[in-house]
Formats: sequence, C-alpha cells, structure tokens
Amino acid sequence: MPVHPSDIALAHALADAAGGVIRRYFRADFGLETKDDQSPVTRADREAEAAMRRLLTAEVPRDGIVGEEEGVSEGTSGRQWVLDPIDGTRAFIAGRPIFGTLIALVEGGFPILGIIDQPILKERWVGVTGRATELNGVPAATRRCRELGAALLATTSPALFADDELHAFEHLDAAVRSTVLGGDCYNYACLASGHLDVVVESGLKLHDFAALVPVVEGAGGVMCDWAGDPLHAGSEGDVIACGDAARLEDILEVLACRGH
Repeated sequence: MPVHPSDIALAHALADAAGGVIRRYFRADFGLETKDDQSPVTRADREAEAAMRRLLTAEVPRDGIVGEEEGVSEGTSGRQWVLDPIDGTRAFIAGRPIFGTLIALVEGGFPILGIIDQPILKERWVGVTGRATELNGVPAATRRCRELGAALLATTSPALFADDELHAFEHLDAAVRSTVLGGDCYNYACLASGHLDVVVESGLKLHDFAALVPVVEGAGGVMCDWAGDPLHAGSEGDVIACGDAARLEDILEVLACRGH
C-alpha cells in the first residue's frame, strides 16, 4: 500500500495545525477538565483535534477519522486518519515538553504513515511504510542492543498495568539495565532515534499506537503486541517497541510469565 506524497504533505499540514493551537496554550490558561474515564483534557486537546478535522474534511472528505476527543467519523474510501492531539496530557498540563501530537493514516486496518510531533521542541518524526523514518528531515535509526541486560526500558507508568501485566513487567524491569518512567509517545520517538531500547505498555487505544508503528519500524525497530503479533486496528493495546529486533524474543519470553 504505497503512500502518496500528497498524504505525507497533508500529515505535515495536520501537525502544523495542531502545533499552532498547542503552543498558544502551553504553560498558559489551558482550561483543564476531567473526562468520564477520569483522564484529563484541555482546550488545547479539543481545539487541536478540531483544527485537524477541519483540514481533513476539506482535503480528503471521503476518508474516515478516528480521534481521541471527537470519536469516529465514518468514511467511504477505506482509509482512516487516526488522531491524538496531545498524547501525554498530564505532561502538557505540568509544563513538560515530552508529550506529542500523533497522526496516522490507516489502510486495511494497518498503519502506513505516522507522525510524532513535539510542537514545543519542534521535533517531528515521520514514518512511512517502505521508507526510512526521519526526524526533522534527517534519517533516524534505532540502536543495537547486544543483550537484554544492557537495555534501557521505558514505560509511562506501572500503575497503568493490570495485576498480571504488572507482574510480567516487573520481571522485565529486573532483566534490563535500567528503566525510565513517564514519557508517553515521546518514549517511542526516543527509541526511534536510538536513545532507548525497549518500550512496553498496555491498555492503549488505536489513537495511542497507530502513529508509532511506522515511525519505529521505519527507524529499524519492531513493534508488536505481547504475543508477538503485528499491531493493527483490532489489537487489544498491549504494545512492545524494540529498537533491536534481535532482542524481541527475549522480551516476549520474559513477558510470557504474567500470572506466574
């Protein structure tokens, strides 16, 4: 499924539109509210998604849209744009620039284009199926990891794991060199640029992970669920990102111990 240059240009325009909104509210009066699931949301989240939706409606009216804040708009083209205006809202409200805007193009249930945009630091990772991932126009690459015991692991928060998942994660934490907490989508961007080796999370929605897959895999890494299967629109949300594919079997073996 080749990605047309116009789709890449549109994805950049979406990131520009969202970033313009987000920068106005960063470390300013962003109007914090709490959603039904007890997660935080701000005017920046809502207005950034609305800006992206307006652009998509104007440019590709037949494409579907899946957004964290406004839900699903059905399309007729068989393609979906998947949007998370601020992945890492808690970091945003704390004034920490380690959140990101996530934009993905999904076709046939699989992500074929992804952007991780950090609008404050002005860092933008772009992943496209069949192409090398770029950070601000320069190729990005994961790093090799000679053994699991040398790996730097990241996750947003152990509190987000169910009990059996936490048990498995604790085994993985004990098997690696060091673990970094916090970071949301920025962890995957750092992995794509060779600063982290492994990211493991669970309970993610499509808007949380779709954009990450082309970015990580285009940088030389691999993403899958905890069973080792490729991520797609129907995945349950347990996610592994691994910079060195040679370490994936080691990670899967450790995580398989959940509940034991």
